[in-house]
Amino acid sequence: MGGSHGIGIVGLGVISGAYLGTLAKHPELSIVAVADLDAARSAAVAAALPGAEATSVARLLDHPDVRTVLNLTIPAAHADISLAAIDAGRNVYVEKPLAVTFPEGRAIVERAGSAGVRLGCAPDTVLGTGTQTARAAIEGGLIGRPFSASAVMVTPGHERWHPHPDFYYAPGGGPLLDMGPYYISALVHLLGPVRAVVGAASRLRAERVIGSGLRAGQRIPVEVDSHVTGVLEHAGGALSTITTSFDGVATTAAPIEVHGETGSLAVPDPNRFDGEVRLFPLGGTGWRTLEPRAGYADGSRGVGLIDLVRADGQRPPRAGGDFALHVLETMTALLRSAAEGRRIELTTLLERPAPIPHTRAEDWKGQPAVAS
Repeated sequence: MGGSHGIGIVGLGVISGAYLGTLAKHPELSIVAVADLDAARSAAVAAALPGAEATSVARLLDHPDVRTVLNLTIPAAHADISLAAIDAGRNVYVEKPLAVTFPEGRAIVERAGSAGVRLGCAPDTVLGTGTQTARAAIEGGLIGRPFSASAVMVTPGHERWHPHPDFYYAPGGGPLLDMGPYYISALVHLLGPVRAVVGAASRLRAERVIGSGLRAGQRIPVEVDSHVTGVLEHAGGALSTITTSFDGVATTAAPIEVHGETGSLAVPDPNRFDGEVRLFPLGGTGWRTLEPRAGYADGSRGVGLIDLVRADGQRPPRAGGDFALHVLETMTALLRSAAEGRRIELTTLLERPAPIPHTRAEDWKGQPAVAS
């Protein structure tokens, strides 16, 4: 990587704290600039980061020490900030989703390719030991040929805890674009790319009530579908069903289950880096837990950016732009299918990222990584 790699962060909302907890302590990185619409917030964050400057977005993109821009803005701003950073010659790592629309996402990927800069995108949770151990189990033949999977995310909605939840219910929001990246990214890691989708969607309420913060009790409009379900046809022949909902209360369903000819896997929450992977083999008498055998141990937000910075000509970033674009097309195609009542074939071609050997926390947190 060649010395300390300068990071500029745009957007200092709720999720930024998780990234800062990882990146600010990494010896190969230095956070040199931060920017937010709230200048006081920028100043407070910069004050806690030795050497960081609180600045405007324009100044951050022009900062001589910024090599990679971490884009943590709201989804509606992802495309504008990412394109501006690419045009300034910076690498970009953006919070999910890559963009609000597929054409915007494709423009980001194409612009990054033309500019010769690296592009990455959350989620990086699927690079942890949970999803990666499940992938290793499938690729190791523990369930035979996989043919089916299910993914379920049910919650009453983020307005219960988020003080400014408006964007979750505005265009670009909703349960699929917000939480779907975790589940679809995991399914692609486990079963390969998606070739076609069929979707359906509904909207339970026209308004939501903010449950915390200074705006508690305020009503906000719901402009998007709040319950989305569908079927994903994977290129290898497996079929996945997915349900993402801001309308339900609770579920007993496993976050992800994968079924093969000779066994079934229970896969942990893809919004977490770790968790138990459980196997029920054909002829067995119960579920048994598999020891972690792949992935970044003790993962945390930002490991995908570290993986991007450490990538080279031999291995592209595992949470890269092409992968994020495929996930975005899968989600937007599901929503189109729901609106139009038809099966939709995808246009993106994707090669799954390289699997991650079991990598100790100390190796990815500051020593030369053992995964390559």
